[in-house]
Parts: sequence; C-alpha cells; structure tokens
Amino acid sequence: MQKISIIILLVMFASCVQPTYKRIVVLTVDVSKQANIKSVGIRGEGTPLSWSEDYAMKTLVKDSLYQCTLEINTGYLYGECKFTVNGQFELQEADNRRIYFSDQDTTYYRAVFDQPSVQ
Repeated sequence: MQKISIIILLVMFASCVQPTYKRIVVLTVDVSKQANIKSVGIRGEGTPLSWSEDYAMKTLVKDSLYQCTLEINTGYLYGECKFTVNGQFELQEADNRRIYFSDQDTTYYRAVFDQPSVQ
C-alpha cells in the first residue's frame, strides 16, 4: 500500500511540471524625457533578471534609446518587469509591465520610460 501511495505522489508531481521554452526578448526603452542619465536597466522576474539588481541596457542613442536582448527559459506566457534610470524604478505606483511572449522566435517590446504601455 505504501509503494502505491509513493507512486501516485510521484505521478502527481511529475504531471504538475509544465514544459519550458526558450524565449528571446528584445526590449527597447525611450528615456529621452529623463535628465542626468548615468545608467539604464531593467528588473524583473526570472533569470537573467532579478528585482534586486539592474540588468544593464545598451545605448542605442545616448540619453534617448536603450536596448537589451534577453534569453529566458520559461513555461509562462508573459514576464513582468520595470525599467530603471540611475537605479530608480519607473511607474512607482503602477503595476509591473507585462510582456507577452510572441509565438514567433523573438518578442519585441518598445516602451517609454515611466509611461504605461499596451503591447
């Protein structure tokens, strides 16, 4: 009886695991309305992002456009994040941005810093 219970538990745990997929996400943020920019980053859930440390974005146009490309392994349909300028979060009193992953190879997301957007 104990063996059957263990087998049932193993089957239940195995069936609860959802498959993960590699997602490529290209994020571009416009920070042209911000002053004294020293760094632009992004924070969020799921490796390589974290909520405690900025993931640095690269300059496309100095003091204006920044971009990063992330490779994420996830089973979720979207990820949540917020951009930072000089380590300060955008949208302080608003929900996190939700980036819904495309069915295509790559998801492209463009945003304006501190302005909610609809994807």
